[in-house]
Amino acid sequence: MAGHTRPARGMRDFLPEDTRRREYVARIVEVVYRRYGFEPLETPALENIETLTGKYGEEGNQLIFKVLRRGEHEASGETDLALRYDLTVPLARVVAEYRGTLPRFFKRYQIQPVWRADRPARGRFREFYQCDVDAIGSRSMVVEAEVCSAVTDVLLGLGFAEFDVKINHRRVLSGLLTASGVPESLHATALVALDKLDKIGLEGVERELHDRGVPQGPNGRFLGPWQELLPLWHGTPDRSQANAKSIATLRTILAGDQSALEGVSELESIFKYAAATTAAAHLRFDATLARGLAYYTGAIMEIAVADLAGSLGGGGRYDGLIGMFLGENVPACGFSLGFERILVVMTERKMFPPGLETAAADVMLTLFDDEGIPDTLGLAADLRRAGARVDVYPEPDKLGKQFKYAASRAVRFVTVTGGDERAQGLVTVKDMQSGQQTSVPRPEIARWIAAHIGRGSTPEEAPAPAAGRADV
Repeated sequence: MAGHTRPARGMRDFLPEDTRRREYVARIVEVVYRRYGFEPLETPALENIETLTGKYGEEGNQLIFKVLRRGEHEASGETDLALRYDLTVPLARVVAEYRGTLPRFFKRYQIQPVWRADRPARGRFREFYQCDVDAIGSRSMVVEAEVCSAVTDVLLGLGFAEFDVKINHRRVLSGLLTASGVPESLHATALVALDKLDKIGLEGVERELHDRGVPQGPNGRFLGPWQELLPLWHGTPDRSQANAKSIATLRTILAGDQSALEGVSELESIFKYAAATTAAAHLRFDATLARGLAYYTGAIMEIAVADLAGSLGGGGRYDGLIGMFLGENVPACGFSLGFERILVVMTERKMFPPGLETAAADVMLTLFDDEGIPDTLGLAADLRRAGARVDVYPEPDKLGKQFKYAASRAVRFVTVTGGDERAQGLVTVKDMQSGQQTSVPRPEIARWIAAHIGRGSTPEEAPAPAAGRADV
């Protein structure tokens, strides 16, 4: 009986074309984050069970993949290890473990898989990749401005053009709810309704607030402050102007609430600092943004892409989280890109470069006979040193079959070095796109191929972020 060949439920195999797309996105993310001074970090797939439990709430604890003790302890049914649930708790552990050796301001990015013992469904997996960037050690709003700018550059490099980096503040949200007459005990309830504003509109939110028992504000209105803030963005294409109006209106609404006003000042600083970066064209205040109210302590951010439901990532300041391993608060701000969702959107919108998904090599070298194998392998070495991706057909065969194989793999150039070519010191090159054949002197072939594939004499490097595409 044949064994099962499908991967475990909620897990996936990534075939070459899938993997090339994933590597392409990861390379651009890494190039951008390194330009901002972020360093790479990797942590083990397995963590001690006590490292993870108690960090994600009761529901999160149920989704941790636990590992049974092994060997003589196996029969006990106890667990001592668990698969990594996210990238933030491992980061907190690393900061606590290596605090004496890490730089004062530790900036890291991390792209690794995480595991959730969740019920698999469409778009929901038990193993998936997270893509995080975090800056540890500073309370300055320069950190938020830099993070927003880095994320903006990543999206531009991937080909996105029309998107918002929406921003709000934890203390501003609390202040607006209090100004609306919402008791602190109902803040979370009110925010659940407010989060649906884009889907059900202001009247729908008001009905839901009424149904949830949230009282009306001082003027007999639900969410009065939001009704003052939301119109500021209508008919105002200038983002800096709209953000400035929002800040001024917030100061009026929140007058007397010192904590909330401190949040407004922090937002104002972020806008001021980000004005000199690429984020300025995309950063916008959103009074309805309310992510992770219990998790974040300051600014909160989220990416919204035109004509796309849901977000491509989010983050914010969380000065209290890393202290769970140290017993003291450690300033921290981070952002998590939706790596898997970005891949889905880019695939659906055909945003990957032509040839990326199919071309396994730039050049394929044919084998005419056994006698020519050493020369062909030497030619392959020369072309690889020139920066080309080279595939060698593994055995002598009819040229027609070899050309057909190259075409099936979308290889641009195919070389032929039969007995006649070797005797004349030539290499015949066929352009599979145009069908044109060219005879090139053997000493010049590496330079010729490098020029025609648009790559220099050094190995292929990660693509640099480009300007955003207007059609996305």
